[in-house]
Amino acid sequence: MKTIFKLAKLTLMVFAVSMPGFAAENLERGVVGPVGSNGSWSGDSAISLIPGAGLIPIAGSTTAFYLGFTAGTEADINNMVLYTTRRGSLKITAVTPITLGGSSSPTINLASTSVCPVAEISFNNPCIVELDTVPIKLTALSDYYLVVYFTASDANNGSLGVTEPVFGQSSLRGTYTNTDQSRLTVGASLPSSLGFTGPPFLLMYVMNH
Repeated sequence: MKTIFKLAKLTLMVFAVSMPGFAAENLERGVVGPVGSNGSWSGDSAISLIPGAGLIPIAGSTTAFYLGFTAGTEADINNMVLYTTRRGSLKITAVTPITLGGSSSPTINLASTSVCPVAEISFNNPCIVELDTVPIKLTALSDYYLVVYFTASDANNGSLGVTEPVFGQSSLRGTYTNTDQSRLTVGASLPSSLGFTGPPFLLMYVMNH
């Protein structure tokens, strides 16, 4: 079974509000409880649903996504994208590239203390990485799907761990698939077989800037 849950310290219940440097405001109820570590992501797509129904009405015209890592020394990402659909629909109305350092296929050095201040990341000390700010305002009339596709046949991704809420305490939902779902186009639909009944993998926060 892909998921390996490990209970974190209960102090992570207040992680979202106590973390220094988080001056932005939540647009969705992010991960607020203890996290587990979900491992082995080579060739997988982590797909997170940001539902319009859960959006907090906060002023702002930009959006930033925060990813959580719990194991590994390097994350090799092949592509990242944000799909917009009408609320309750899987049909894509807009495709927005998501980047880190200007690249949609970044390599994230999790062993660097400039990226992860706590050198040995774990489910107790997840490394939270802020992606580049996107110049769009999320609206309650739409749903949004963040897709992060990890490079296949990649040893680094094979030992990679990402966050997953233990108690599902988030309005964010998520799933994963061992196929590349990051290259769909406007007019196409996300596979209905994916389902978004579980908590999000990888995505921890959605904030304005």
